[in-house]
Amino acid sequence: MIVRVQNGAGNKFRMAGVRIHDYSHPAWKQDVDILVEGVGEVTAYITIPKTTDVNHLREMVEYIQAVAARNGVKREIPLHVLIETHGALRDVQAIAATPWVQVLDFGLMDFVSGHHGAIPAAAMRSPGQFDHELLRRAKTEVVAAALANGVVPAHNVTLDLKNPYTTYQDAFRARNEFGFMRMWSIYPAQIQPIVDAMKPDYGEVEDAANILLAAQDVSWGPIQYKGELHDRATYRYFWDLLRKARVTGIPMPAEAERRFFG
Repeated sequence: MIVRVQNGAGNKFRMAGVRIHDYSHPAWKQDVDILVEGVGEVTAYITIPKTTDVNHLREMVEYIQAVAARNGVKREIPLHVLIETHGALRDVQAIAATPWVQVLDFGLMDFVSGHHGAIPAAAMRSPGQFDHELLRRAKTEVVAAALANGVVPAHNVTLDLKNPYTTYQDAFRARNEFGFMRMWSIYPAQIQPIVDAMKPDYGEVEDAANILLAAQDVSWGPIQYKGELHDRATYRYFWDLLRKARVTGIPMPAEAERRFFG
């Protein structure tokens, strides 16, 4: 059914991914056989849930790679790995370094449940999910491992389906306090608040443009801007910020648009 859906006209933007069973389930190889053969060149990603050991994950990845080769799939299929168990958190650096892994997803609810009551249910929602020390540790380790290995850290869902501002606040804290670069939505009303919360601040975009324009004028040597020193270290930061601004639709000064993206 999933093969039919992904190959159908409804998958217009080719952004739909698939989730397979976890390593302990007897059907995970059958999932891979069907999906890689049917949508290996189409699916946006494959999500692997409930990893408990990096060696299990590597076995799954190697099997996916073998099935892809057998079916003539030329691309690396992006893999999203859910970090939602004690074992996955223990091995998170090795998981992030595994070939074809593109995203680490933090799975809050399973992670809390895996503590068998040591973390209260209130920590499945805000502010507890950001303030409980075990969850702060888990989230920071997931983000640190992802970013150190060129992988995208994605934040867990917001349980509140009806209040967009709750979603916005969660996404804002996830992005600005923990460094998550994406966040899952589970309801249409959550999408725009997440995008808005994770956009760069317009004031920062304006400063970024002015700093980079001034830096280019002096062949990327150090400059002073608003009484502060800037050099190539900060230029890299502001260049990333300008790129994020552009893809999220935030306007920038016309001269920066012309010079850097014209």
